[in-house]
Amino acid sequence: MPQFDVLCIGNAIVDIIARCDEAFLVDNSIVKGAMNLIDAERAELLYARMGPAIEASGGSAGNTAAGIASFGGAVAYIGRVADDHLGRVYAHDIRAQGVAFDSRPLEGGVPTARSMIFVTPDGERSMNTYLGASVELGPEDVEEDKVRASRITYFEGYLWDPPRAKEAIRLAAAQAHAAGREVAMTLSDPFCVDRYRGEFLELLRSGAVDIVFANESELKSLYETASFEAGLEAIRGDCKLAAVTRSEKGSVVIRGDQTVEVMALSVDEVVDTTGAGDLYAAGFLAGYTKGRGLAECGALGSLAAGLAIGQVGPRPRQNLREEAQQAGLM
Repeated sequence: MPQFDVLCIGNAIVDIIARCDEAFLVDNSIVKGAMNLIDAERAELLYARMGPAIEASGGSAGNTAAGIASFGGAVAYIGRVADDHLGRVYAHDIRAQGVAFDSRPLEGGVPTARSMIFVTPDGERSMNTYLGASVELGPEDVEEDKVRASRITYFEGYLWDPPRAKEAIRLAAAQAHAAGREVAMTLSDPFCVDRYRGEFLELLRSGAVDIVFANESELKSLYETASFEAGLEAIRGDCKLAAVTRSEKGSVVIRGDQTVEVMALSVDEVVDTTGAGDLYAAGFLAGYTKGRGLAECGALGSLAAGLAIGQVGPRPRQNLREEAQQAGLM
C-alpha cells in the first residue's frame, strides 16, 4: 500500500500578502491577476512600498499539500528553501500542517523565495515573485522513495520557469509511472501557459501527465481559443482526466466521454482569491485518492476553494475534513 496519497513538488515560497487599490497596481506596473516574476532589487522596492502584510509559507503546490493534509490525507512535499530565517519558518510551518518535508536546505547563495501578493477590493490577487532558492530545485532533489510510495505525484506548472526544475519533474514522472502511479499537474497561470504551451501540450499528449488542473483562462490559453467548449473538447482528447474551474460558475470535470459539472460553493464575500485553485486541487485529490466519484471529488474541490476565497491567505484555517463531514461529503 502507498505510504502517501499525494507527493507535491513545487516552488517553496513565503507569501507576503497585503491589500491595495487598483491605482497601486498601475503606479507600480503590476500586471493584475498574474504571477509576475521579479528580481531581488524589485522585490525590495515592492516590499518597501506595500502596506501592512500577512506572512505565511506558500507556493502553489505547497498550498495544495497543506490542503490535502487538512482533509486528513497523507501528503509529502519537495521544494528548496535556503538555510536562512525564512527557510526555517517555511519548513516549520509546512511540517506543522502535517506534511512530510525533508528537502535539504540550500547553504549559502540566494535566500528563500518570497512572493508579494497584492489583493485588490474585488478579491483578485496579483503576485510578484522572487524565486530565490527555489530555482535550485533539480533532479538530485527528487526523492525516489517518496515518488514510488505516493499514489499521485503532483506538480505546479510554475516549475517550468526555474531552469533545472523541469528535469526534476520529468524524472519524477518517469519514476511514478514505473511504479504504476499517476502524475498530475496544474497549469498555474495563463501567462505561464503562454510561455510553455508547446511543452505543456507535449506533457499531456505523451502521457507524462495523467491529470490536469486548470482554470478557464489557462485552458483557453493552452489551446489559443476564445471558446471554453472548444478548449474542453481539445483537452478531453489530450489527457486522461481534467478538472477546469470557472470561479462562480463552478467547475467541469472530464474523463473520456464523461462530463461532470460541479457547482461552486456559495460565499458571502470574495475576500482573496489567492490559493483558490490550489485548494480546489487539494479537495479533488483528497477525494480521488480515496476512490470517490468525479462529482464528489469536484464537490470537495469546490468546498475547499470556496472556504479559501472567504479569507485572506491561501492556507486553510478550518479543518477541511470536518468541514467536508458537516457538508455530507466525507
